[in-house]
Amino acid sequence: MTTSSPPSPGAGQRDVAGVGDEHKHEAAAGASASAKLALFVASGATFLAVLDTTVVNIAFSDLRRDFTDASLSQLTWVVTSYTVVFAALLAVAGRVADVIGRKQLFLWSTILFTLASVLSGFAGGVPMLVGARALQGVGAAGMIPSALGLVLQHTPAARRQVAVGVWGAVGSMAAAVGPSLGGLLVDVWGWRSVFLINLPIGLAIVAISARLAGDTPSGRRLPDPVGTLALALGIGGVVFGVTQGAEWGWGSGRVLALIVGGLVLVVVALLLSARRAEPAIELDLWRNRTFAATNVSSLLFGAAMYSYLLSSLLFLNAVWGYSELKAGLAVTPGAFSAAIGAIVVGRRVGARSQWAAVAGGSLLFGASCAAMYLLLGTERQYAVVWLPIGILGGLGIGAALTAISNAATASLEPRRFASGTGLLMTTRQIGGAFGIAALAVILEGHDVLDDTGYLQVFLACAVGSVAAAVATPWIRARAQ
Repeated sequence: MTTSSPPSPGAGQRDVAGVGDEHKHEAAAGASASAKLALFVASGATFLAVLDTTVVNIAFSDLRRDFTDASLSQLTWVVTSYTVVFAALLAVAGRVADVIGRKQLFLWSTILFTLASVLSGFAGGVPMLVGARALQGVGAAGMIPSALGLVLQHTPAARRQVAVGVWGAVGSMAAAVGPSLGGLLVDVWGWRSVFLINLPIGLAIVAISARLAGDTPSGRRLPDPVGTLALALGIGGVVFGVTQGAEWGWGSGRVLALIVGGLVLVVVALLLSARRAEPAIELDLWRNRTFAATNVSSLLFGAAMYSYLLSSLLFLNAVWGYSELKAGLAVTPGAFSAAIGAIVVGRRVGARSQWAAVAGGSLLFGASCAAMYLLLGTERQYAVVWLPIGILGGLGIGAALTAISNAATASLEPRRFASGTGLLMTTRQIGGAFGIAALAVILEGHDVLDDTGYLQVFLACAVGSVAAAVATPWIRARAQ
């Protein structure tokens, strides 16, 4: 009869240690795969949401040919309905994501955005197109904060800064590449392709994100419905009023009613939020000075950036005589440099130095705008003047936006990532609306084919960007 000898103590420890190490490696590999998957779907969804804020601008001429009975004012609602709803619901959507779960809101928002894109692509008239675009805005508002919330949830703390850098790079690229991509799609397949291209991408994002592990809802109740409605209508009213100010006239009753009424509703939402247990706006987030300072920088930088992106295309088209497609391609190098700036900040800049990246990126972008004001004119100088300035400006945009997001999220508790992201994006969108309004006011006093008005817009962008850098000492003080 044979007997099995007991394992030696050393052998047993090695076996147990080997099994333990194997489980640790498997867990680490699983976490890494989950983090990459979350970053991939979040970046894809963010690209679509940001892209659709700019890509439609280039399709205006094609839309006018298809809808000959529609006025230019009616067609502007195709853009406005999306941006207004998007801005109005961002803050609310962030809070909802933290309450019901980021994955759940992300999935349903992406599905809604994709379906609304299909409705937009098959719209038979302007009213249907405007309504579908508003639904797209609802979906986009839910996608953005829940997307970043998913990234931060699935990414280990040590890697979050890099992940936010990649996410920021995608958003920066989408904003800048929209005109060129839109011009290409419209030129080859017509304006409907601008929306229908979202269908395969949206379905792929939904299928992949369904594989992610769900997060645990915070357990809190949904925000106060009265305050939530007041906040959404208030922000929507202000953004819409500012957007339409140049067309309707700043002294018109409609514009004043929208802006004043919107401000009143926002104040009502703030007062209700101060008294309710489940507020529409989590005011205590702004008691965190780092988060508050990043919101100020986001507001000012958003005003400068959105105004710059639009005025660049208008300048190339009106003053230098570029076609819409050529103008879009001309600004594309800035989109890639923005992605580089975002990735560099995400990978190379430490958490305690994000304030410096906000300041440096804002000042670099401001210097680029100032250089455009000083060096551009009616003579075409793309390779010598526009291209190098545009590349430097893109680097500044990518660096500043990513550092603002990094500094803001680093100051938040994990359970409030989506809420904070929603508020941060809301301030950027509101800033963008004011920036576009300032652009319209400046250009109103000049000939559309003259370079003077556009150069003054670039100067205003430089001032706004420098102002965004002024808020960075507050970010630094709290980070230290």
